Amino acid sequence: MTQVLSITPIDGRYARLTGVLSNIFSESGLIHHRIHVELKWLKFLITDLKVHEVIKADQALDLSGLEVLINDFNEDYALRVKEIESRTNHDVKAVEYFIKEKLDAAGLAPIREWVHFACTSEDINNTAYGLMLKKGKDMVVELLKTFVADLEKKALAYKSIPMMSRTHGQPATPTTPGKEFVNFAWRLNQEIQVLEDTKIQSKINGATGNYNAHVFAFPEIDWMAASERFIRDYLGLEPILYTTQINPNTALSRVLHAMVRVAAVMIDFDRDMWGYISLGYFKQRVKAGETGSSTMPHKVNPIDFENSEGNMGLAISMMEHLAVKLQKSRFQRDLSDSTVLRSLGTVFGYFTIGIKNAIKGLSKVDLNQEVLEKDLNDNPELLAEPFQTVMREYGEDNPYERLKDLTRGRKIQKEDLARFVDGLEKVPHDVKERMEALSPQTYLGLAEALVDRYFKDKLKKE
Repeated sequence: MTQVLSITPIDGRYARLTGVLSNIFSESGLIHHRIHVELKWLKFLITDLKVHEVIKADQALDLSGLEVLINDFNEDYALRVKEIESRTNHDVKAVEYFIKEKLDAAGLAPIREWVHFACTSEDINNTAYGLMLKKGKDMVVELLKTFVADLEKKALAYKSIPMMSRTHGQPATPTTPGKEFVNFAWRLNQEIQVLEDTKIQSKINGATGNYNAHVFAFPEIDWMAASERFIRDYLGLEPILYTTQINPNTALSRVLHAMVRVAAVMIDFDRDMWGYISLGYFKQRVKAGETGSSTMPHKVNPIDFENSEGNMGLAISMMEHLAVKLQKSRFQRDLSDSTVLRSLGTVFGYFTIGIKNAIKGLSKVDLNQEVLEKDLNDNPELLAEPFQTVMREYGEDNPYERLKDLTRGRKIQKEDLARFVDGLEKVPHDVKERMEALSPQTYLGLAEALVDRYFKDKLKKE
């Protein structure tokens, strides 16, 4: 019943598609990552910087309990943090108090006041969100690779099958479905590379980014080097030094803008598939028991591609806002970014729904070669392009204009083209024979070779 009461389709109607994101981007997920960062920072202070030894050099500590806490989390912990927050009215402070409770219970009370040492809340938040973003990015990359692999299978299967193109929706120079699938695979691969190359950045440098409290307490420590070491070695993120209180979110913006471009490519693909299905170029497999329309029993609608398009559109609108808004802050800090960041999971939710539905839609379609063949046979005027090009080569007068008069806005037959070719005066006889032997089905240029080149280039990179 909880799903039907959800106010967003991400946690309701489409929960089966987005449930995997819950452990990362939910409130519980955020709390988990905050606890993780706080405990990692505590471990770093005690074991790497050994700050506690400055005060109590003779005190031996058994830190095995700390390691247990770092690797331990369950939903009850999140509920306890929320209970504490109801009193503190501060989410990060509630995490700090929760950790102190756990340390006391684990016999680690002597180090409890090193929790959150020299940190501002944003030190914990930006690193927590950094870890969340890294996981979300990796999931997106894997989904995209799955989708690209499906496109590549279709590309190989259909690389040699002629298909009439449509420019401005009108009959145009033939291609192959395989070449069209490769186009999308290539475009998505560019953005996969951007996402894989983007290192998620974080900072831990205090209230205004200058390590003020750190240096005052321990002036002998190289805090710039220490924070870099913590972020890189303990969190697996990329450290940045030049910030205000908040992370400037350059890496987040880079990821979101790459995802915007991916979503645009996906919508382009969804619309093309919708169009090809409407033309009959692809047939959709029928599933027993499904209904296509409440009133028209015959219908098998391309709902997966429509669903993907709609959700990718929602994702784009949110990603564009986050990518720009989260790079702005009044002076050294304002809170307008905090509420926006909480929608990061929503972005990944809509994006995930979009990809998964495109994958599903692609898995349900089969090429209808009979329709492709009929379209090519019905449009011999497609050969006006190569014919006028050859006529230019041999000096025929007004080649474009003559073929325009023959074909524009008219349905012609193969015989009309044959008579036209016979009447050419400067084109050699053997070339005329090549022209007469040409058909829309064989006028494919390097479509097949381009598919082969794609896979050859991919193999080289691997």
